[in-house]
Amino acid sequence: MSSISKTPALFALIASGTVLGIAGTDLVLPAVPSLPVALGGTVELAQLVLAAYAFGTLIGLLTFGELGARHDPRLLLMISLALFGLASLAAAAAPDIEWLILLRFAQGAFGSGPAVFAPGFIQGLYSKDKAPAAMGRLGSVESLAPALAPIAGAYLLQLGGWKLSFLLLALLSVLVGAATFALRAGLPRQEKLPHEHSSYLAILRNFEFLCYASSQALSLGALLVFVFGAPAVLTGPLGKGIEHFVALQVCGIAAFIVAANSSAWLAVRFGTGRVIRTGTAIMPVAFLAILAYALAGGTSLYVIIPLSIVMNLGFGIRGPIGFHRAITTARGDHSRGAAIVVAAILGIAALGTTAVAPHISIGLWPLALAGAVLSALALAALAPLRAAA
Repeated sequence: MSSISKTPALFALIASGTVLGIAGTDLVLPAVPSLPVALGGTVELAQLVLAAYAFGTLIGLLTFGELGARHDPRLLLMISLALFGLASLAAAAAPDIEWLILLRFAQGAFGSGPAVFAPGFIQGLYSKDKAPAAMGRLGSVESLAPALAPIAGAYLLQLGGWKLSFLLLALLSVLVGAATFALRAGLPRQEKLPHEHSSYLAILRNFEFLCYASSQALSLGALLVFVFGAPAVLTGPLGKGIEHFVALQVCGIAAFIVAANSSAWLAVRFGTGRVIRTGTAIMPVAFLAILAYALAGGTSLYVIIPLSIVMNLGFGIRGPIGFHRAITTARGDHSRGAAIVVAAILGIAALGTTAVAPHISIGLWPLALAGAVLSALALAALAPLRAAA
């Protein structure tokens, strides 16, 4: 099989690994309310099952980023998948909720490897003009996990209880790990890095990287803060049902997929920098419109959903090429660069969600305000680059 004919299979392999890490949260999400009954503990303690995975992911990103810059990412990817599978299997056998929380930390740490190595593999598999489009397709695949995984998790919970989600993750990690081993020769190696790029600190001294990376993290962080808080707002102060959140999420993801797959074409047609700035600028406008509508007392989804679609279109336009540009400005250090960007996204989303949480009962406007501030900062992060140009 030629390298060209292998590329779709390798792309599917890379995407499968990153989706596994995302599904580690979304597939388990429906089972969290039932954990105190099954394993003991309190509802508050059960929430740590989610928090531990997120914190483990953050530590794992930085660890794999450092390891990926020093060792063969192909080997590290297989190790990551194997350890993720073992942690998932162990989590299914957890005797109590305290053990489950500990194992969730390990699961998050081990499952973060594919997200770190994926950008470097994409860069190596595709030429410079095709890599941004591939990043768009990768983002489209990844965006389906938050929409579909909770539905699958709810079905598994009804079918056989909370353990099935962990067993499925373990099985999938075995399958993806076996495919990785079989196709490992087709995955690109890590290029030898220049001496001046030998640490996280060296990358953080790169001003261009900082601008693109912070803009990417703030943009996606704004979107995630809104999405994470939307279910509580819709079912609480707005008096809607959870099915309304599903409709909001499906429409938003559909808009993102359309825009993400047009991102590379738009960059070729109008210029990468201009498209990144335009997509970024759309987001605070959409958030401010939602904020104004919420402050006026509006609650209709016939208004909120279209504005959410605009917001997702904005991120879809700038997301894939923005992430690609941030990785390329890391000057070959793809593992550390990707780790920094993804860790920053998680950190901003966590801090923003924490800041907004006490005000959820007020209504939609705190979420819209947080999104507007973060996305405006994302636009401001790009301003020095334009001035320098």
